[in-house]
Amino acid sequence: MIGLEVGGLGGLFAIIALIMVVPAILLFIIGAGISKSNKKRGKIFYILAVVYLVISFGSCGLMMA
Repeated sequence: MIGLEVGGLGGLFAIIALIMVVPAILLFIIGAGISKSNKKRGKIFYILAVVYLVISFGSCGLMMA
């Protein structure tokens, strides 16, 4: 746990940043895989990824500020 040392909050900011970005990337990858077979479901996953990014940058961004 090198990133979560007692004196610094760098690891905490890294974890919050990962929570902000990684699920949206996974939703985007799933949407790209599904869009080959079913375009409507792929678009839904793309929309979910964008909505997740907007909400996470809003709420997690407020925690980081």
